[in-house]
Amino acid sequence: MSAQALATAYAECERIVQEADADRAVSVGFAPQPLQKHLLALYAFHIETLRVRDLVSQPLPGEIRLQWWRDRLTSDAELDEASQGSPVAMALIDTVRRFELPVDAFDRYLEARLFDLYNDPMPTRVEFEAYAGETCSALVMFAAMVLDRAAAPDVADASGHAGVAQAVVSTLRGAPQHRARHQVYVPGDLLAATGLDAATWLNGGDGAERARAAMAAYGLDHLERVERKWARIPRRLRPAFLPSRLSRKRLERLDADPNPLARLWTYWRWMRA
Repeated sequence: MSAQALATAYAECERIVQEADADRAVSVGFAPQPLQKHLLALYAFHIETLRVRDLVSQPLPGEIRLQWWRDRLTSDAELDEASQGSPVAMALIDTVRRFELPVDAFDRYLEARLFDLYNDPMPTRVEFEAYAGETCSALVMFAAMVLDRAAAPDVADASGHAGVAQAVVSTLRGAPQHRARHQVYVPGDLLAATGLDAATWLNGGDGAERARAAMAAYGLDHLERVERKWARIPRRLRPAFLPSRLSRKRLERLDADPNPLARLWTYWRWMRA
């Protein structure tokens, strides 16, 4: 495998992240330059696995695709053979191997993504937090491990809460698409507390706004735990958390999106807070 092929693979990850996830694309710029491409590989993998549901009409092909990622990550083959022509897989495998990231955690990430392929409603907040923990929170931890492997365990609790806050934002902002697919990510016990059930939420009927507000409050509670810990999060690890801190604006107003300069300025302030 040539150095040029690997550089091209990382460049493709950068393109994917810049096009699909401005929050993370900008946050990468606050990491040391040699580590930026590895964060982009992680984030491109996250985007690619999120897209699986969009690419399949039935769950089984989606499961096959997720298994393909498992097989790539557990392969002992040389990088070009292990990645099977996928630039994102090539960059991800290189990152996992270089930083000795835990493959079993990626396996749990992919297992949690199976939920996205089906229309089973999210039962409770406990299950929601488990789902968020294995996906969004794990992504924060992977990034922290790249930034400073020795210090990363110290921010495990903060990453857990950051991931839940981000998952809540994704749930609320993705509600129209989820409804079209008959998916319910809002936990059943939270719906019940507001007098709704899954069917009522899907229909967007009376009371849906109460459930939305309750879900937003639930996300803000987790985000506030991150904010309270912010001063104790080492600056070298903060780039992993910057996107999650934007959750407050999105939870307070779903259509809130900072312009590029505002996002950059906000990140700069948080890095120095």
